[in-house]
Formats: sequence, structure tokens, C-alpha cells
Amino acid sequence: MKNSVQVRRVDECDTLDELIRHAFPAFGGAFFRRIYTILDRAIGMGCPLTLAVSGPVTVSGQHQAWLIPLLETGWIAYLSTTDAVCYHDGHRSLNAHRDPVFEVPIWGDDGALRDDGTIRVTDMAFAEEVLLDQDKFLAAMLMRPEFQRSMTGTELRYRLGEFYEQQERSNGVAPGLLSTCRRMSIPVFVGAPADGSVFLNSMKLWAMKRAGLLDSYKFDLDMHAEVYEACAYHRWGLFESEARSLATLILGGGVPKNYNLQPEPALGQVLGLPHVRGYHFDVQIVTAPVTDGSLSSCPPGEAVTWGKVDKDSYQQTTESMQADYSMLMPFLVKALLENRKRYEDEAARTGEEAAIEKDARARGYLRPRAGYRLFEQREELCSRLTADVKANREWLLESVEYALAKG
Repeated sequence: MKNSVQVRRVDECDTLDELIRHAFPAFGGAFFRRIYTILDRAIGMGCPLTLAVSGPVTVSGQHQAWLIPLLETGWIAYLSTTDAVCYHDGHRSLNAHRDPVFEVPIWGDDGALRDDGTIRVTDMAFAEEVLLDQDKFLAAMLMRPEFQRSMTGTELRYRLGEFYEQQERSNGVAPGLLSTCRRMSIPVFVGAPADGSVFLNSMKLWAMKRAGLLDSYKFDLDMHAEVYEACAYHRWGLFESEARSLATLILGGGVPKNYNLQPEPALGQVLGLPHVRGYHFDVQIVTAPVTDGSLSSCPPGEAVTWGKVDKDSYQQTTESMQADYSMLMPFLVKALLENRKRYEDEAARTGEEAAIEKDARARGYLRPRAGYRLFEQREELCSRLTADVKANREWLLESVEYALAKG
């Protein structure tokens, strides 16, 4: 089958959709075009999207530029990211640190920056006092009574979003990532919570209690329940969402990528539940070359062999591009938002059903902006998964039997 590309002059393209479809005919541009068109199909079909984001999107301001606008479409089911993303999300809302992040040269004098008490993240920088105040904020929050128990990381980050929201409102700054996720009840997963400063501040309080400097500190992360919650959402997407399938957008690699992909083997391979499928749509933008053998770089085809991506559709519904996503996501998100605006305008003129009849993709694009609000449903969805686990009793009991070698 030959795929004809209808090339069009850029000065004949009136929208970003037309530009991407017709002015990126080959090579790296063609990868970008395929990623865009696959996402367009997934959104148009109404597939819930899961999103994995690695890299300093909050300290760099990318969350406000394109990530939050994407979340506010209502298309995103849940987010997988890093502890650092959650930590740096609070800097702009701190007391006495108006606009704390500024631009510096990548190839400047880092020794001079260190002497000046300035911390650099590529070409973004902030004063070391920002980190020290962020640590004080987190410690004060974690010592509050509502945190003195075991909880999932999703609940921790939901509550952290509430405290960030209060800071943002008090100091008159734009909403950040976690406050937006809390408002939309989007679960936020962090697969490696110990690898970041939110958890480091919990470690400080744990150490102070151990040293007799605090009478009590009882906060703890329930990783079992958090992974189980992710599995419950995947089960919902496959068997209970309107689309009965899932799509994923992966930006960068590492733990957030794997966390997004692991519910399928957890449900089908580890818990042994029947009829579990991987993602129907999978698009990723990563900088790692495929030859480095890392999970970051592995394409969706490799994930098919693990069951993480649907084997029957992946050749038409997946793509992996080696690129820096910070260069592409503003254009990609803007194009998708323009599409939604065109469908909204059409629905306003002719009615939503007429707009859908004219172009079936309108139904998926015009999903309610309130989103899926999965965090509010987590207890019920986990209960439904538990019922499936109970029904799989015989398989599970047999799965724990193994003749271990004797020492």
C-alpha cells in the first residue's frame, strides 16, 4: 500500500493542521507528521490519553506554555512524571520569590554561578534560596496532621496541589501543574518517588524523629496501593471507558515512560487477568537513540513483544521520534487545540450532532473539558479490580508456587 503525501506550499496553508499534514513530507518532518496524525485519530476516536513526561517541564515553564492547555482539554486520563517536576512546580508560588526563574547561557561560567548562589537547569536558573524555601514549605506541609499516615503518592500529590493552589492564589501567580491536576482530579503518578526532593524532605523529617528532634512523624508512601491504582485506571480504560481502548503520549523516557506502560503486564502477566490489551495508540518523542538498548529509546514495536502495545494495530497506530520534545510540543498542542476550536465553531453554527455527522472526529475532540476525574473514582475502580482478582483465585494461588533452590 502506497501512502501518497499531498505536498502544499506553506503560504497556501491556513492552519497548523494543514501545515503539518502537507508541508512536512519527509525525513524528520514526516515523523512529526505521523505523530500528529496518530494523535488526531486517537483524540477523534475518544480514546482516553495517558501522558508520560520526563524532564524539567515545570522549572522551565513548559507546563504553563503547553502542558496545562493540553490537560485542560479533558482528553488526559492520568499523568506519569518525576518527583522533581512536582517539586519545582512550587517555586513560582513561594512567598517573597516573584518570578524566581530566569534565563542563563548554557555554556556560561558555572563556577561564577555557584559563587553567586545561582542554580542552573540547562538554560533556566534560580537562586539557591528558592530551593531552601521550597524545602521549608514542604517540611511544614508534611508535618501537618492530615499527612500523618500512610497514603498513595497520588493522594500526596493531590494534597500538594491543594497547598500549591493556596500559595498561587495568595501570591497572585498563574496556576501550576499540580494545582491544575487537582482541580481536574487528574491522578499524578511518580514511579521513582525517592529520586527527588519532595521525598528528601520527608526523609529529613523521618531523620529528625529518629534523632529525637521530633516527637512524631508518621507519613509513609503506600507504593503497592499506588501501582494497583494505576492498574485500576488501565482496566477502566480497556473495559469501561466509552472508547474501550487507551492511547498514550510519551515525552522523554525513563521511569515515567515505564510507569505508563506497566499496567498491562501487571494486569495480564502478573495478576493473570484475561483479555487485557496494551495501548491501541502509542506515540513518543525521545532523545535517546534506539541503539542504546535503554527503555527510554525502545519503540512501540518492542513494547508489542511485552504486551504493552496492541500487536494487531501498532503498525498503523504507533510512532517513535528521536527529538527534543520541547521543540515540538507547542506546535503539536496548538494544532490540536485549533482542531477543537474548529469543531466547537461548527457545533455552535449547526449543532453538535450535525458537526459529528459531518466529521466523526468531532465527538472525540468535543469531550467535556472537565475530563475523566479518575482520582475521584479511584476507590470504586480499585474495588472493581479487586473483584476481578478474587475471581482469578486459582490462577493466582498457582502463580506463587515455585521450587526454590535449597541453600
